[in-house]
Amino acid sequence: MKKTILFLTLVLLLNSIFIEAQNKAEYLKKNKIKEDLEFLDKLLQNKSSYQGLNGFDYRKEFKKFIKETEKKQVTRFEFGLFLSKILGRIGDRHAYIKGYNSRDSLFLPLSFAPFKNKVLVLNRDKITKKYNFLNTKFPYLKSINKIPTEKILAQIVPREKKAPEKSYFTYAVRELRDIQTIFKTLNIKLSKTILLTLTNEDGKEKSFKIDLVSRKKRVRLWDEKFYRNIFYIKDEKYNDQKYIKRFFKLKKQIAYIQIPDMLEKKDAPIFFNTLNDFMRKSKNSKALIIDVRDNSGGTRDLIQELAGYFIHPDSIYVANVVKQRGEFPLKKEIIEELHSRYLFTKNELNKREKVAVDTFMTEFNPMYNLDSNKFSDYYYYILNGLKLSKNKYHYNKPIYILANERSFSAASVLASVFKDLPNIKVVGVNTDGSSGNSIRFKLPNSKLRGKISTMVSFQKNGKVLDGIGTKPDIEIERNLDQIFFNEDYQLNQLINFIDSN
Repeated sequence: MKKTILFLTLVLLLNSIFIEAQNKAEYLKKNKIKEDLEFLDKLLQNKSSYQGLNGFDYRKEFKKFIKETEKKQVTRFEFGLFLSKILGRIGDRHAYIKGYNSRDSLFLPLSFAPFKNKVLVLNRDKITKKYNFLNTKFPYLKSINKIPTEKILAQIVPREKKAPEKSYFTYAVRELRDIQTIFKTLNIKLSKTILLTLTNEDGKEKSFKIDLVSRKKRVRLWDEKFYRNIFYIKDEKYNDQKYIKRFFKLKKQIAYIQIPDMLEKKDAPIFFNTLNDFMRKSKNSKALIIDVRDNSGGTRDLIQELAGYFIHPDSIYVANVVKQRGEFPLKKEIIEELHSRYLFTKNELNKREKVAVDTFMTEFNPMYNLDSNKFSDYYYYILNGLKLSKNKYHYNKPIYILANERSFSAASVLASVFKDLPNIKVVGVNTDGSSGNSIRFKLPNSKLRGKISTMVSFQKNGKVLDGIGTKPDIEIERNLDQIFFNEDYQLNQLINFIDSN
């Protein structure tokens, strides 16, 4: 017994020392900061596909930072936060800086959810695992320590600064629980008691103090119920036929496929086989729903697989156009990466595909005219029905792509690629568009890790995916019942729409 107590005491002591070491300020030398900025500047100038496109001058900010910090010490956190703000403003949705946050020890004992441009303050029932109002009469958050909610939200997720409006709002709202990180980001001293002010639809207010809690007692971040069911699925599960049956449903002649990740075909052959089996069973259904809500991306293999059913054998479409940043001629490995995304130059296409490209380009008006000395010729994502439809059939019934503000990367490409094609509608909320062919890096001195994109990806309408996303043809936002896990309102509304049409 004494040995057990001694062991537990030792574990707690070591854990305390570990947390204290993590939270202790780590200062960086001025010359090392300058070296890291020079390293990042060279990388952005030679590799980044998005720097400079939206007019943001990061070099000006670098100089300003060096001047402002000349006579004071700079912590690793301050440097990382500065770089996160810089990359966030460039407009590259894949870009990030990691490795500067310390392990938080204080949290609000609440969850927060986005609803009609307001912030819902929620409790989570430990037994039912459902969410409910903290205060039914005053459901919305107005301020924290008298700082207006909108002012806080505008600053707390710098990485997402150029995300589409709804995407940014959702990401920021969820983070409110992690109050210690927020106050560090805002450079405000944090006490163990916080003043919250709630409000209602009529603008009436109610204020109260609330004690912060430890990491162990924190409440789970709010998420969609269906997202909880697919979060952190182990890779091998996608090859477990019994497990993946949950993603395929055929009810009342409406076929439904939930795609939790944009899987690579070679890694998940059973999932792809199940998808094809399901499509054969669904041949006589009256409509098909493809659900990519909260899908954070992956590869384009599932887009290609579904296109075999969606594209008529006689049709050819230009679905996506990109330009790659790099030295010319492009290296073999870069070309292979583009090919893995089903992107090819015009010279690599057959005669019919070249005609489709020529026709498309007569009306294609890109929002950016990229420097031909820095970017490759166009690479095209071609959906050729004749090639794609082998061993498949053309599904000519209504198809609905159900997406939301957290449909990211290849999932947002899926929505963009199929939007406006015959019998296909995008439903839900504007996606968090992104498509960048990213590379990773590590700063030599601070050892901060990061990522930037090397490719600019255009939608069919000429707009880039990053920071704009794809607007739904039929907008359906979540309601309170969906937030509280009582129903999947967006899906049910779509099913009702299909039935009524």
